[in-house]
Amino acid sequence: MAHRAGGTGERITNRAEEYLETILNMTVEGREVYAARLAERLGISAPTVSAALGRLVRDGLVAVDPQRRISLTPPGHEAAVAIVRRHRLIERLLTDYLGLSWADCHEEACLLEHAVSPRVEERLYERLGRPSTCPHGNPIPEGTVIRMPECRELASIPAGTTVEIVRITEEVSDDHRMMVFLEANLLMPGERFVILSRSLEADTITIRRVGDTHPELTVATKAAAALFVTPL
Repeated sequence: MAHRAGGTGERITNRAEEYLETILNMTVEGREVYAARLAERLGISAPTVSAALGRLVRDGLVAVDPQRRISLTPPGHEAAVAIVRRHRLIERLLTDYLGLSWADCHEEACLLEHAVSPRVEERLYERLGRPSTCPHGNPIPEGTVIRMPECRELASIPAGTTVEIVRITEEVSDDHRMMVFLEANLLMPGERFVILSRSLEADTITIRRVGDTHPELTVATKAAAALFVTPL
């Protein structure tokens, strides 16, 4: 069933779905959503975001409180979860079956996610073996629920700890250069690293892959904040 705007009965546009998807991703990552942050995340102007939000509020998909915080209404949440689910299943298809690069699959999934019907989505889910996460470790929704795994930012873990990477934030998935860097250095879900040291002056963290004979790797704290891990 196609998602429809609550107040109009019209089908939600691809652009509106992108807004809803981004609001949901920011919310589940624990960030309060404001128009300025949304504009920064989407890489578009503040007036463009304001106009789009007005339409989403009119259609009953988004609410804005007196502090200007943005949230999804129940219909907006349902539509956002549906697009997130399709996006992450497509990422699985692209990497697991078509051999597309881990760093490239997010961008391609953004192009394809709007064209997948619920019927194809369900067949895709079954054919992929009912995956629980996308290639970047983010959970594939079940119904209208997104169950985030128990994990912490790498940037918050003290030196001397061995960790396993669980997921990469959706925000960094939009940064292709960063994704290429992460893939090239195996900073991916399932990989284990020892945190060797932290430098407050340089704002960096030095790590080494478990069992790896390669030299240690120094990453900026900003990059480390995009990696969610489980201490071992």
